[in-house]
Amino acid sequence: MASGAYVATPLGRARASALEGKTVIVVGAGVSGLGAARSLANQGATVIVVEGRDRLGGRLYTDWSLGAPFEDGAGWVHGPSDDNPAKRLTDAVGAEYVVTDNDNLVVFGPDGYELDEDRQSEVDDTWYDLIERIDENLELSDTRSLIDAIRYFDSSAAADPGVLWAFSAYTEFSKGGPIENLSAVYFNRDGVFPGDDVVVTTGYDKLLGPLSEGLDIRLSTKVTGITYGGDGVTVTTDKGPVTGDFVICSVPLGVLKKNVIAFDPPLPASYQKSIDKVGFGSVTKLALKFEEPFWDTDVQYFGMMTEPKGRWNYWLNYRTFCDENILLGLSVGAHSPVVDQMTDEEMKADGLAVLRNVWEDDVGEPIAMRATHWYVDPLSYGAYAFPTPGSYPSDYDGLAQPVENRLVLCGEHTIFEYAGTIHGAYLSGLRAAEMVIEEAE
Repeated sequence: MASGAYVATPLGRARASALEGKTVIVVGAGVSGLGAARSLANQGATVIVVEGRDRLGGRLYTDWSLGAPFEDGAGWVHGPSDDNPAKRLTDAVGAEYVVTDNDNLVVFGPDGYELDEDRQSEVDDTWYDLIERIDENLELSDTRSLIDAIRYFDSSAAADPGVLWAFSAYTEFSKGGPIENLSAVYFNRDGVFPGDDVVVTTGYDKLLGPLSEGLDIRLSTKVTGITYGGDGVTVTTDKGPVTGDFVICSVPLGVLKKNVIAFDPPLPASYQKSIDKVGFGSVTKLALKFEEPFWDTDVQYFGMMTEPKGRWNYWLNYRTFCDENILLGLSVGAHSPVVDQMTDEEMKADGLAVLRNVWEDDVGEPIAMRATHWYVDPLSYGAYAFPTPGSYPSDYDGLAQPVENRLVLCGEHTIFEYAGTIHGAYLSGLRAAEMVIEEAE
């Protein structure tokens, strides 16, 4: 299912008739909320979208202040096949792409020296072998963390700075959470679309245009309460109440964890339990722009074995897809919330210290920078969801079930198969719209 004109088949006309005169309030104008709103509006509902930010997109936003696209949130189309709805959305706006080659990588050890080919192969092979052993030997009921499983199968690997770097730069980055709090059995059991990941060089957030066109969207409107029940719904905002027949709540899991929105009645105990169990981590981005490059401009990724684990240990070289001299550093795992609480100047100094461990005095002062702070953002409190030890796919998918025939939650945290992705967020929004239609029929 994709956004666009609704095809008025006999079933479609019947469903549109069910929505006639119905008002649906969508809380949040990210990809999931806009996907739900677009689908419902196409099928005849009156839709009101309320959004706390002064812009669309939520955790999808492209900044151009550095002269090239800096993606504040989602940065890649993961698995850009024709089956991937995110790829279809970006294709629809004429997006241009560049494949990021994960094998075009140079890794530096703690001493700042480049690893030789044999050592790099040893690190990668050990990382991959451990994941295979965990997948093949642990039961799905196992509640160990990923680091505990690593120690169980290879205690020496758990102390190897190279292997720990791989689990941080590859796995913690991919999943958005630290290996100390990732489920050993579920961290990699989500679904993927085929194809090598791509960055959208024309700006990822352009896909928001067709999704939002013509919708009643009320920006800078913070939601503090949602009341739902037999007579309909009321969404309380700082600009007054909004009433309707159904409400779709697409706020990030971090907002739900902080109880920013008061639900009346409270969410069922099973929902609250899942909200508490599913993890919600952060990934921090630091883009530094320089007058001249001091690095090999043909290398796509630079890995840095840093302390503590997760501290600016992966850098993307913009020169592999544009003319700007930009290095994009990533802090992940348990260290991401730490740097998210730094000022931009503190973050810049920290990132430069990591670069100077390798390139020493060749690293000059940046002429511009851009940084993210998702962990302390009061409209997200993190980046994306991850499975913790003892959580299950049903903790994600159960959150998507309607409550009292009036309220539906959506977002990447409600769809285990594609959690942590733009396509997962979008698909969850379409599913939420379908559930509202079923309740209205």
